[in-house]
Amino acid sequence: MFPPQLIQLLDIITPIIAPVWNVIKLWWWLPLPFILWRPFIFLYLWWRNESWLKNKKSILIEIKMPKDILKPIRAMEVVLLAMRQVIYQPPDWWEKWIEGQVGLSYSLEIAGIDGEPHFFIRMPEGLRDSVEAAIYSQYPDAEISLAEDYTKNVPQDIPNENWGLWGADYVLLRPDSYPIRTYMDFESEREAKEEKRIDPMAGLLEAMTRIKKGEQLWIQMLVSPVTPNENPWIKNAEKLRDELARRTTKAKPRKALALEVTDVLISGEVPEEKKKEEGVIPPEMRLTSGEKEVVDKIERKIAKPGFDVSMRFVFLGRKGIFNKGNLRLPFGFFAAFGTENLNYLIPWGKTLTKVHKSWFLPLNYFLKRRLYLKERRIFRYYVNRYRPMFPLKAGKGKYVLNTEELASLYHFPGKSYAPAPFVSRIESKKGEAPPGLPTE
Repeated sequence: MFPPQLIQLLDIITPIIAPVWNVIKLWWWLPLPFILWRPFIFLYLWWRNESWLKNKKSILIEIKMPKDILKPIRAMEVVLLAMRQVIYQPPDWWEKWIEGQVGLSYSLEIAGIDGEPHFFIRMPEGLRDSVEAAIYSQYPDAEISLAEDYTKNVPQDIPNENWGLWGADYVLLRPDSYPIRTYMDFESEREAKEEKRIDPMAGLLEAMTRIKKGEQLWIQMLVSPVTPNENPWIKNAEKLRDELARRTTKAKPRKALALEVTDVLISGEVPEEKKKEEGVIPPEMRLTSGEKEVVDKIERKIAKPGFDVSMRFVFLGRKGIFNKGNLRLPFGFFAAFGTENLNYLIPWGKTLTKVHKSWFLPLNYFLKRRLYLKERRIFRYYVNRYRPMFPLKAGKGKYVLNTEELASLYHFPGKSYAPAPFVSRIESKKGEAPPGLPTE
């Protein structure tokens, strides 16, 4: 038997609960659209995007340079500007929501295979002629050919018992309004003699020649034009610039009326009649030389068009040959573009193929499995050219680099810039037939 107090309580509550329960039974579905609308929009757009991309075939081209190329690094900036214009097509409302159109992207890749560096660009098939024209406009002696996907020449189930792997996605240490170090900071454009110029890529190409046969080092940069509606990076950079230049001042809180009256009685002056200080130095003139350099670099970055960039590397090789000590080679390449007062490219811990032990001891029994999953994931994302957090958080691990920064990271070096002996080059220039030569 229930206690009398409980029975009395139930008699009081029942008339209240009954109508509430009836409302729940009739209208339980009403909150669902407000709860599920975000997953629905995501799945709908994914379905439309996949339908649209299904008709877009991608190709891979390889670029080889002649031995005596004398082009400066800034020539690659012109190429990237032309490539950006070719692919820059922000979809309107109908194209995005009905047709499923998305912004296309390039994949700029450098692959060191058995000690020989190669330069590749992956793109939608329909853009090949435009991209080749952009390259030939600045590198007329280059040799461009359609290439097979080099990622398919290794087992697709790496890591396995025969192959090992190590890799990482790279992100910026600070907000992308701060620029990284570029070729303009390496004195490469100030030297009159070509043999004295410095190429930041020389270290990477030399490193790629050091890896053994059976090892491969892949570097990938996924780039797409920045759309102002999705990423207001210029406004963010301008706001940061103004803060650093001390152009923004916070309004001082107004004093209480009683305190203002007291000040007037003591000083004998009305606040509005106080004389302003003469000869005040403008905020810009109070900057130190280091602060002024940061502001100048931020302004130089937003003066050039930007790309949304995701960057990674994968180092793989056969067991018994695979030397993890060579991991320092790509680390050194990316570190060369960092400065203490501006920005750094750093490995992203979320995708780094390294697992740390946890304070929760049972989780440590799964270290090998967790490491395998991270290695498998970064290999699969590289082969499929996915963004780091695809598909749920595709914007994570993506940041803005302008054409100057991107050209510093990816360009075609001359022999004097990067004299690595095994860089794939053309033995001689190709020239047109002399005029008047019989053709029959």
